[in-house]
Amino acid sequence: MKIDLSSGISLALLALALSAGTPSVAAPSANGTVIAKIAYAFPKYESVEGMDFYAEKSEYDAAVGDPKFTFEKLQTVSDGLSVVTYLYRPSESANRKLPVIIFSRGSATMGDAAPQLIAFFHRLASQGFVVVAPQYRGSDGGEGKDEIGGADLDDVTSALQLAKSLDYADTRNVFLYGESRGGMMTYQAVRDGLPVNAAAVFGAFTDLEIMNQSPYVQKVIPQIWPDYAQNKDAIIRRRSAKYWPEKLSVPLLIMNGTADQQVDPKQPLALAIQLQELHKDYALILYNNGNHLLTADRLDRDAQAIAWFRKHLRN
Repeated sequence: MKIDLSSGISLALLALALSAGTPSVAAPSANGTVIAKIAYAFPKYESVEGMDFYAEKSEYDAAVGDPKFTFEKLQTVSDGLSVVTYLYRPSESANRKLPVIIFSRGSATMGDAAPQLIAFFHRLASQGFVVVAPQYRGSDGGEGKDEIGGADLDDVTSALQLAKSLDYADTRNVFLYGESRGGMMTYQAVRDGLPVNAAAVFGAFTDLEIMNQSPYVQKVIPQIWPDYAQNKDAIIRRRSAKYWPEKLSVPLLIMNGTADQQVDPKQPLALAIQLQELHKDYALILYNNGNHLLTADRLDRDAQAIAWFRKHLRN
């Protein structure tokens, strides 16, 4: 049974507290604060549409049924909003500090994404990492509106604050891992100076103007950015790493498929050339015939990311 404790009442409205019988106003909760843990049970593999795009049944069942790891669905605070954050970790994490991966998923507003992500989380946590995955405002029962790289970028920053509250998280060693749209947000978080050791992305676009030429994006633009016509240049430049490669100043692993139908591999290639000219610390891997999420190459994709993160661990 799934119990959703999310409330329609915005956290932006300060709660009333009683002190000596007199109403008073409580201070707003800090970003990353856990409001509630939401009871969760994973559905059967066959009941989730499109699961073969993310994992085989054996991978899914192994991840869901492994008692050595714990999945938690949390309500957390971001900019005064209640947002959903997934937390996945080794169950026995007492008396040790584990490095952290903040994972930014792809896609826009969506519902429950845990089934699609659990096998992925399992691979990362099996290598000794804590995974913190913000689902962004407006998704899976969270408050607020997703702007795909606007104010929702604060949900990634808030995930770091959540990690800092975990006594088993080694926040000297934090890494960013981004998929598709989440890769774009990873670039932005690095640009804005989020204190991480290194970052990795796959299927991440670097030029929003090119992406906007697709029929799908043209259809959703009015829903995401109703002021697009008036603020097109600012919207594009904020979300397109091609305009600020000099600000990508942490070691960066870029992965893409040569058969990616959503992000042409010319985009990561162009960014890599910019990084090369700027003498940045980066690596580029192109998977021959790989699709947008590198489905067939997912094991190597994640092994490459883990190796990249381990290379940049601090003692």
